[in-house]
Amino acid sequence: MGFFDRLSRLFRANANAVISSMEDPSKILDQSVEDMQRDLVKLRQAVATAIASQKRIQNQAEQADAQAKTWYERAELALKKGEESLAREALSRRKTYQDTATALNGQLQSQAGQVEQLKKSLLQLESKIAEAKTKKDMLKARAQAAQAQEQLQSAVSGLGTDNAMAAFERMEEKVQSLEARSQAAAELAGADLESQFAALEGSDVDEELAALRSRLQGGQLEGAPEPIALPAEGGPAPQLEPAQVAQVDAELEELKRSIDKL
Repeated sequence: MGFFDRLSRLFRANANAVISSMEDPSKILDQSVEDMQRDLVKLRQAVATAIASQKRIQNQAEQADAQAKTWYERAELALKKGEESLAREALSRRKTYQDTATALNGQLQSQAGQVEQLKKSLLQLESKIAEAKTKKDMLKARAQAAQAQEQLQSAVSGLGTDNAMAAFERMEEKVQSLEARSQAAAELAGADLESQFAALEGSDVDEELAALRSRLQGGQLEGAPEPIALPAEGGPAPQLEPAQVAQVDAELEELKRSIDKL
């Protein structure tokens, strides 16, 4: 195989591949139906021309037969009148028209066969066009469905290697992280607020405690009973009255309750 033959085959193969990849089934189907419609128009014109030619030949044959009959009648008339030479000439003309009519009738039969074949071809083409029109929409729908399925499969198969999905997942994780940090900050802010209120409440207790200490150091508590005078050294210990002990216990309990309420 020569170099140029191989190069030519390679060029044709690549050209066919490019053309095949550019073909749109929907457009090709529409164009095919249009081409068949144009062929149908041409075939109808051919059938009409053949029928017109058949009619013309038939008319010519009928005219030749009529002329042959006319010249035969003239030959008879000439013989009756004793004009033998004239009768011979009339028969010669009759023979010419008879030969013409015979030839035209043979041509007419051949033309009739051609017309019948053209009519059959016309009917077959019309049937094929009607079938093509019926199938065209169905094939176009199937082609569109196949193309959509192919695009879907390509999109699905490309998800594993596409960075868009990975980026989407990273952003989802980032949003979750931001939400967690926001919740943590809110909890810390709430805890700090609680500690501030606790400090404020603790300051009241400290103030109460300081005031209590001041009163204890400066003198007896307000409402407390008079201090009991201690006996001289070596003297007898005084006896506490039961009423005074009960009063001290009541004051102590009241103090505890006031502290617990703080």
